[in-house]
Amino acid sequence: MPLSNTQLKQILTSENYVSPADMASAEELASTGHMSLAEALLTKDFITDDLLGQALAEWNGATYADLNSHPPLKERILGIPSEIALKYRCIFFEGNEEKIVITTDNPREPKLLSVLQDLFPDKKIAIAYSLSKDIDTQLSAYHQSLETRFSEIIAEEKRVAPEIVDQILADANQLHASDIHFEPQKKEVVIRFRIDGVLQEAGRFPREYYENILNRIKVQGRVRIDEHFATQDGSMRYEKDDLIVDIRISIVPTVEGEKIVLRLLAAYVGGFTLNGLGLSSSYQEALEQSARKPFGMILVSGPTGSGKTTTLHSLLRLLNKPEVNITTIEDPVEYRVLGVNQIQVNPATNVTFSHGLRSIVRQDPDIILVGEIRDQETAEIATNAALTGHLLLSTFHANDASSVIPRLLDMHIEPFILSSTLDIIVAQRLVRRVCESCRYSVGSDTLSKRIKPEIYKRFFGKKEVEEYRGKGCTVCGNTGYKGQVALFEIIRMTPEMQELVLKIPSAGEIERLARSQGAQSLFEDGIEKVKNGVTTYEELIRVAPMPQPGSFKS
Repeated sequence: MPLSNTQLKQILTSENYVSPADMASAEELASTGHMSLAEALLTKDFITDDLLGQALAEWNGATYADLNSHPPLKERILGIPSEIALKYRCIFFEGNEEKIVITTDNPREPKLLSVLQDLFPDKKIAIAYSLSKDIDTQLSAYHQSLETRFSEIIAEEKRVAPEIVDQILADANQLHASDIHFEPQKKEVVIRFRIDGVLQEAGRFPREYYENILNRIKVQGRVRIDEHFATQDGSMRYEKDDLIVDIRISIVPTVEGEKIVLRLLAAYVGGFTLNGLGLSSSYQEALEQSARKPFGMILVSGPTGSGKTTTLHSLLRLLNKPEVNITTIEDPVEYRVLGVNQIQVNPATNVTFSHGLRSIVRQDPDIILVGEIRDQETAEIATNAALTGHLLLSTFHANDASSVIPRLLDMHIEPFILSSTLDIIVAQRLVRRVCESCRYSVGSDTLSKRIKPEIYKRFFGKKEVEEYRGKGCTVCGNTGYKGQVALFEIIRMTPEMQELVLKIPSAGEIERLARSQGAQSLFEDGIEKVKNGVTTYEELIRVAPMPQPGSFKS
C-alpha cells in the first residue's frame, strides 16, 4: 500500500533527509497546490528521487536499486516469468553465478521471497527497493506488441471489437500517448500513437474487423452509426482499475473509409507545476509575479499541441486557494481541477467563449481562464474583464510572442485598454527530452562539426559543448527520447512596452524593444536546453525557427 503523507513525513524527518523547516514548507505547498507531499518535496528540490528512494528503502529494511540510472537489460528482466513479475511487481536487477538481486516497490510482501526461491533454487536472493514509477517503467518489458495481441484475440474469435479497443486504449495510456489514429487502408487498419508530439505506428489488424470496432466507438461516443459520409464528433470515458480517462472522438470520411482520431484527456490534473515545465528561473519568477497580481491579463501563445493548456493549468494550481473564486470556460475541458468551476463550450446550447465569458463575469470571479481567444467579441470581453479587477488567463494563436499584440490590435482592441490590461505574453513550443535511462555523451566536438561556424559561435560561444543523445531502450521505445519539455519566449509589459503599444507597433518593433530589455527567442531558450543535455540540436531545429541574423541577441 502507498505511504500516507504522515508516514512519509516521519520517515524523512526522523532520518534527517529533510529539515523540519523544509518539511513545513513542502506541507504548505502540498495543501495549497493540491499535490502529494512527495510531489511537493520534489517540486521544491528539498529532496531528489534518489534520496527519496534511499529513504524509503531504509524504511523497508532493504537496499536501494536505482532503476532509472541503471536499467537492467530486457533479457535479464524477462528472466522472471511475467505472471510473477506483474503480480509481485518485481524486477531482476543484477546478479552473478551465486547471487541475484531482485527489486520491488514492496519488499515487505511476505510471499515474495519464497516464490523467488522456488524460481531460483540455486541462488542466494537479495530483495531491494525501487521507486514505484521506475518499477512501472521496467515492467513494460513484459508487454507483447499490439499486433501479437490482435492475432491472439482474433484467433480466439470472441469479442474481437471490444478486446482490440481495450488493448489499444491500455497501451496508449501506458505509453502516455496524446492521440490515437485509426487509419483504414485497403486490406489493413493502421494504429498510430502520438507520443511526445511525434506519431509512431503501434500495430495493424485486418480490415474486415474494422466495421465492428468503428461501430463500437460510435456507440460509446454517442454519434450516429448509420452516418458514413459526414464528419462527426463525440466523447467517451475509459475506466480501468484506478485509471479514468476522458476521450474526445473525431470521425472523418476518407477515400479508404472512416478515419477515427481519439484525443486522450486526463480526468484530473496530476502533477502540473511551473517547476516541471522547463522555465528558466527568471522566466518562472516573472510568470509567478504576474499570476499573483489581483488583475490583468496573461496570454500564452503557440500552435495546437504546444502545451499552452498545461502551462495555464500549472498557473491555476499555483493560484487555487479556498479564498478565491476561479472559473474557466474551455473547449474541451482537458484537465479537471478540484476547487475550480469549469465550463465546457457547447455551441448547441449557445455556450460559446464569448457568451460564456459574459456569464462568468456575473459569477463574482477572482480569476478567469478562457480556453482560447478566437474572435473580436471574446477579445473585447476578456480585456474588459481584466480591466475591471479580474485576473484573466487565456491562450492565443500566434507564431511568437511579438505577434500577439498586433493581432489583438487587428481585432480592434483599443491600444490604451491593451496597454493597461496585458501584463505578460508567453510563447512556447514542445521538444522531446533525451531519455534519461539511455542518455550518454557523444563528445564535446560533435556539434561544432555539424553546425556552420558562424552559427555555432553566435549561439554556443567559443567553447566546445558536450552533446548528449539517447541510445534507445525499452523505456523510450528505442527512440532515444522520453517525455517533453517546453521552450519559452516571454515578453513583459514594461512601461516602455506600454508606451509602444499606444503607437500601434508592428511585430518587428515589439521584438526589437523586447530584445533590448533582455528577452530571448524560443530558439535561444532551446539552445540552453541543448547545452544542458535536456534535448538535442536536431530536435530544437525541428520545432523552433532560428532567428534571422538581424534579430540575434547580442
